Amino acid sequence: MEAKLEQKQDALTLDQLSEVLDSGAIIQARNLLNSLYPSEIADVIESSPRNRRDLIWKLVSNQNKGETLAELSEEIRGNLLDELIDEGGTEGLAKIAENLDTDDLADIIKSLPSNLIKKAVSSLDKQNQDRLAKVLSFPDDTAGGLMNTDTINIRANVTVEVLLRYLRKLGELPEQTDNVFVTDIMNRYFGYVSIQNLLVAKPTALISDIMTEDKNIIDPKVNEHEVAKIFEDHDLLSAAVVDKDGILLGRITIDDVVDVIRDEADDSVLNMAGLNKEDDIFAPIIQSTKRRTLWLGANLITAILAAAAIGIFEATIEKIVALAILMPIVASMGGIAGMQSLALIIRSQATNQIGSSNSKLLILKESAIGVLNGILWSSVVSIAVYLWFDSIFLGVVIAVALLVNLIIGAISGVTLPLILKKLNIDPAIAGGVILTTITDIVGFISLLGVATLIM
Repeated sequence: MEAKLEQKQDALTLDQLSEVLDSGAIIQARNLLNSLYPSEIADVIESSPRNRRDLIWKLVSNQNKGETLAELSEEIRGNLLDELIDEGGTEGLAKIAENLDTDDLADIIKSLPSNLIKKAVSSLDKQNQDRLAKVLSFPDDTAGGLMNTDTINIRANVTVEVLLRYLRKLGELPEQTDNVFVTDIMNRYFGYVSIQNLLVAKPTALISDIMTEDKNIIDPKVNEHEVAKIFEDHDLLSAAVVDKDGILLGRITIDDVVDVIRDEADDSVLNMAGLNKEDDIFAPIIQSTKRRTLWLGANLITAILAAAAIGIFEATIEKIVALAILMPIVASMGGIAGMQSLALIIRSQATNQIGSSNSKLLILKESAIGVLNGILWSSVVSIAVYLWFDSIFLGVVIAVALLVNLIIGAISGVTLPLILKKLNIDPAIAGGVILTTITDIVGFISLLGVATLIM
C-alpha cells in the first residue's frame, strides 16, 4: 500500500512540476523542485523528456546538485556534467563537491571524460583531493570504491569523557555514524566503540575498556556483492574497510549497501531483456534502436534454429496438421519448467547458496521435479488431446514429448547458470535465451520425432 502511495506521489510531483513549468512560474517550480530529496529530484529529471531536463537542472539549487548528480544514471549524469563544465569549468564541480560523500564524489568524477578527470580533481580543495584519491584507487564495484573516508577515530588510551568532549567539539557527526573507530597514530585499526555504549559508559572509563573487537572487517578489494552479503548476514549499519596491513581506510554505510542491492535487482530484471539500468528511457530513438538490435538479432538466431528443427519434419506435419497446433504447448510447458529452475538457481547464486558441495544434489532434485511434473502434465494434456482430436496416437505423442521436454527443461534450468558462471558469463543475461532455445528445439524434435517414429 505504501509503495502505491509513494508511486502516486512521485507521479503527482512530476505532473505538478510540468504544469508549473508550462505556466511559466519559474520561482514556484524552483521551490517545488528543491523541496524534494535529491533522489526524488533525480527521479523527476530521469522521468522528464530530454528537451526539458536542462531547464529542470538549472532550477536545482547548488546545495542539491551534488547529491542529485550522484543519484542519476551514468548516461544522464554525463550529459549534465558536460553542461556543468561548459558553464563554469571544473571549478563548477568543485562548488557542488563540498557536501558530498566521498564515494558519491568519486562516482561523479569517474563519469567525466578521461582528459578532464585530472583537471577536475586538481580543482578540488586539498581535503577533498586526499579523500578522493583513496576511493579512486579502487574499482567502482569493490568495497574500496564504495567506502567513505569520513570516519571518526580515537586512541584507545583516552577516556570516555575526552571522546565525548571531542564529539561535542566537532558539532556534527557524519551521516549514518553508529561507531567511533579505535586506531593508533599510524591509523592501525583495533576495534570500535558504539555510540550506544559510549552514552552509558562512565566518563572515567578508558576507551580500551569499552571498545569492541571488530569481526566484520571488510577488505577494500572485496566486490560490492560480497559487501552486501556481509551487511545482510550480520545486520550491520556500517563497517570498517581495512587493508591487508591493518590500516583503516574508511567505512561503508547501510545507505550505500541499499543502493547496491537495488542496482543488482534492477540488473537482474533488465539483463534478461538485454537492457541496462543505465540506459536513458528518453534516449534518442536511433540510439535506443541500436542498443536493442543486437539482442533481437541473438533471439532471431535462436528462432531460426527452432524453425530449422521443425523443417526437418515437414513431411510429418503435412500428413498430420494437428501436430502444428500442439507444438506451442510442448515448447511453452518446457520453457516454463526451465524458467522456474533458472530463476531459483540464479537467485541462489546471488545469495552464495550454491557451491560444488550441493550443485549435484540440486541437479538431481530438479530432475526429479521434472519427472514428476512430466508424468502429471503429460497425463492431463494427453487426455485433453485425445478428447479434442479423438486420436490415441496424438495423445501418446504429446504425452511422450511433454515428459521429455519438462525433464530437459528442469535439468537445463539448473545446469545452465552453473555452467555460465564457470565461463564468467552472467546467467541473468544469457540464461533465458539459451534455455528458450533448448526447450523449443527439444520440444519440437521430441513431438515431431516421436510422431515420425510411430508413423
